[in-house]
Formats: sequence, structure tokens, C-alpha cells
Amino acid sequence: MANTVLPSAPAITEALPQPYQYRHREAVEPDWTRFPGWRTVTAAQWRDPQWQRANCVKTVKQLREVAGPGLDEAFYADLELDQREHATMSLLLPPQVLNTIAPGSAPATAAWYGDPVRRYMLPVASDRHPLRESHPLASRDSLHEAEMWVVEGLTHRYPTKVLAELVTTCPQYCGHCTRMDLVGNSTPQVTKYRFVLRPADRLDRMIDYLRATPTVRDVVVSGGDVANVPWPRLRSFLDRLLDIESIRDIRLASKGLIGLPQHWLAPDLLDGMAELAAKARSRGVSLAMHTHANAAQQVTPLVAEASRALLDAGLRDVRNQGVLMEGVNATPEALLDLCFGLLDNAGIMPYYFYLCDMIPGAEHWRLSLDKAQQLQHAIMGYLPGFATPRIVCDVPYVGKRWVHQVDSYDRERGISSWRKNYRTSVEHDDQDALGRTHHYYDPVHTLPEAGRRWWDTDEARTAGAW
Repeated sequence: MANTVLPSAPAITEALPQPYQYRHREAVEPDWTRFPGWRTVTAAQWRDPQWQRANCVKTVKQLREVAGPGLDEAFYADLELDQREHATMSLLLPPQVLNTIAPGSAPATAAWYGDPVRRYMLPVASDRHPLRESHPLASRDSLHEAEMWVVEGLTHRYPTKVLAELVTTCPQYCGHCTRMDLVGNSTPQVTKYRFVLRPADRLDRMIDYLRATPTVRDVVVSGGDVANVPWPRLRSFLDRLLDIESIRDIRLASKGLIGLPQHWLAPDLLDGMAELAAKARSRGVSLAMHTHANAAQQVTPLVAEASRALLDAGLRDVRNQGVLMEGVNATPEALLDLCFGLLDNAGIMPYYFYLCDMIPGAEHWRLSLDKAQQLQHAIMGYLPGFATPRIVCDVPYVGKRWVHQVDSYDRERGISSWRKNYRTSVEHDDQDALGRTHHYYDPVHTLPEAGRRWWDTDEARTAGAW
């Protein structure tokens, strides 16, 4: 029998180019002295979390002092108009965050307008959609989390998982914040809700509920941001969680790892985290951190240092939960650049990318379900399977669903239908809960003309009850 000769693979120089070309990019800490207001800031000051917090930009006047004349008057006027008439979040930007905006040059209007970090951390009025700033069915607590509080700040939405909101502040405020009804300072557009109970009493009641509810095994400790919880209080809360026999997963939610990595590099904090991680390991509990980066340029050496320090302290994982946003990361290249930057430089696991929630003022950021499905398809096969993020839609009253789990999808009107397989805490005695259909809605401006016209009809108003 003649030997079979297998065809040889083509030489690499003859191969067709891939839709995405991987190349390792070293993380870079942008030069903060390119900002006129920070020309004399030393490396020691930059690494100091107290200096970072004390020098946050909270007003347009402070931004002028830092950025100088490179940003023209039209940009500042655009920002002031947004804060006055549109913004759901007040300004709060640590130097670390500002330094990742247009990182290659001194502040300049054209570069800032097009920059992905600027577009979601420092929104201006001209970013907003000119005709449909908000979806007709947008709401300030779009996921109904407060409706599912079992005690103040403790959302029991999933059968085995709870969300513990320890604080209503963050080191920085993101324009697309899903908890814009509760987090941060009030703006001219939004008067924020406030917790009523004292912090110590709220945390005690959370612990009491979890001790009495052994069906809960997974606690997301969030806010706000746990980086803004005084460390002794956070450490005590985590220590008490670790004493509850049924708890097996604890996830700390902190965008502060990206926006204020200096906080997580404090020696006393890392020592305390190492002790908590050792206790978690002894009990068979997974202690991890979830952070929130949306653009590759945010993964700087300081972010990488803080992430790896937390891993060295004993955290099981540091994972990233991003949000899909137009003008920020809504291309396969931007998503893959970010995911590889997280993995290669910081040891951060790409985990989820959420569709932006249906909150007021978010239409210019939001993507259609159809585009999200295309993005999920486009990023498959490049990353390791364990590090390929799932793109999910957080459906009101349902929860997280992979974008391809949709039951039906009216692309013309942008209405997707979803079902659930468990009852939330507000449906514990609802016999029909598992058979009910829930909806999510595409941004109206992404629909074909017939769909856009439908949303202006009486039929749409009746169907949507707005």
C-alpha cells in the first residue's frame, strides 16, 4: 500500500491575515506630568492613595486647573451643559483615571472627544443622543434591586446569591452607573436615594439574614465600591461572612482596582487581605475580586501591580466585568485588546461584558442585542476558553442571560423576550413566575425606520405602559 502523503501547511508568510491579529502590548503608565496642573507631582505622590483622593477632579473649574488651555472653551462649555442638564452622576475623577484619557499626548480637545475612557468617565452634552437621550422605558433602578432588598442594601435576587451594598460612594463616578439612583451625589436631574439605617446596623442585619438563610452560598460585596468602605469595617464584615457555614463564595466588587489601584497597594490592607484569604482557604471558601475596566489603556502597570499583589495575598481570582458601550469598546478589536491586556499584563480574568442597562441618559452608550450577539461571535476562538468573556443581558426581573439565550426577538421593534428558571425574592409565592415572559429593549435609534416610527405610536405607549 502506498504511503499517504499529508498536505503540508502553507508557509506562515502565505497565510491570509486573520480578522484580528494578536500582539503582546506592554502596559504603560502614562506620563502624568503632561498635564499642566501635575507637572511637579512626584512618583511618590502619585503612588499615595491619599494624594489621589485629595486631588480628585470634582468640578469643571478643577479640570481647567489640571488640564489647562489644551482643552478649548467649547469643551468646557459642553461639559458644564451636561452636568447642568443631563448627567445622572456628579463629577468625581481620581488623577489615575484622568491620566488614562488620551494617554499619548498633552490634553487636547480633538483627542479627548474621541477617547474611549473620556466618553464614559467624563460625558459631555454632545455625546448624548440628540433625539432619544433615554429609552421610553428607562428607569432609575432598572434592575429593581431595591425592590428585592431583604434588609436595607441586601438584594436577594438569585436563589443562592445575594448582593450586599455596603456603601453608596465610589472612588470615581461612571456616567453609565447602573445604580445611579443610589450611588453618589445628587445632580440637577437626579435626587439620590439614601440609606436610612446606620452602617453598623445595616451590616449587622445583613449578617443576621445570611446566618438565618442557609440557601445562600454566594455573596457579592459591593456598593458603591468596597474601596470606599473603611478597611476595619470591611475586614470585620468579611471576617463575619467567613464564619457563616453556608457561605462558599465571596466576591469583592471594586472598580477602584482600575481607577485607584493605589488604595489596594496599601501594606496594611494587603496584610489584612492575606489573613482573610488564609481563613477563606482553611474553610474552603473562594475569595475573589471583581473589577471593571472597559478600555485597554486603563490597564496600566499600577493596576497590574495591585492586581498581582492581591493575587499574591491569596485571592483566588481577580475578574473583570465590563460594560459594552458604543464609542468605548463596541468592536471586536477593542474587546480583544482589552481582554489580552487584562490577561497578559495584570493577571485579571475577562469574565463578563454586560449590555448597558436601561437607565436614563444612556441611549448613546447602549447597543442592540443583535450587535451584542455579533460581538460574542467575533471574539470566540482568540482567547483561551476559560478566559473568553460571556456577553450578557441583565434582564429586569430575570437576571443575567447570555445574549444568545433570548427566546424570541423582534428586531424591527427591538423587543427581546426572555424566560427565567427561578423565582426572585419578590416572586416567592407567585405560581406563574416561571411561565411569565420578560422583555428587554434595544435603543430606538438602532431600529429600522418602521420600528422607530412604532415607538412614537399610541400602540407602543399602551404596550409599554409609559
